[in-house]
Amino acid sequence: MEYSTVSREEWLEARKALLQQEKELTRQRDRVNAARLALPWVRVEKDYRFQTPSGEKTLADLFDGRSQLMINHFMFGPDWDAGCPGCSFFADHIDGMLPHLNNHDVTFVTVSRAPLDKIDAYKRRMNWHFPWVSSFGSDFNYDFNVSFTPEQLASGSVTYNFRETPREQAHDELPGLSAFYKNDKGEIFHTYSQYARGGEEALGTLMILDHAPLGRNETGTLSFVKRKDEYVAKPAEKAGCCH
Repeated sequence: MEYSTVSREEWLEARKALLQQEKELTRQRDRVNAARLALPWVRVEKDYRFQTPSGEKTLADLFDGRSQLMINHFMFGPDWDAGCPGCSFFADHIDGMLPHLNNHDVTFVTVSRAPLDKIDAYKRRMNWHFPWVSSFGSDFNYDFNVSFTPEQLASGSVTYNFRETPREQAHDELPGLSAFYKNDKGEIFHTYSQYARGGEEALGTLMILDHAPLGRNETGTLSFVKRKDEYVAKPAEKAGCCH
């Protein structure tokens, strides 16, 4: 990475210019958030069922007494031995958010097609505690365009991120985040979904790296990410000759 060295005065001038761009980005984010809240809702009619540690539950049950539900579509197929590294990277950020989300009347649940025994084993390996359920045997993942059948993939493209995505850029499982609301009558509405890089703002690690001297320092999207127990610790710097 190339960089230049300047005086404090020159740096301050450049920093103030960047600040104007950052302020506009904040204002644009506020406008996008307002537009997101203004989206119309779609009533969920299908009776989705999920396998949980406490038995089978409906989509309504997943709200856990709250009015809002966020579902993290985690890439973990039935025949996979472990969860997706990128989804695992996102999952590392969840547990600390839960008390704050729950206090704000929001329940956060992770959903994968992997059977519950695989989910539980991987969850223990990663030392996670957030709610994680299985949609195995359900249409849920397919209806929300995060899982795809062999026939869909063989057709040459799949519908992902609200557009036709070529087979070369697709997989049998893909990530996403979906939002739901349940009113006092028990009616459930799908209010929002985002896919691909849409969820980056929820990744605190990326937001910190964006402010670090070398940025994300990646060769492709999340190219540096591994499961947290797969990083190789770097050796400590050797002490000086006097020690």
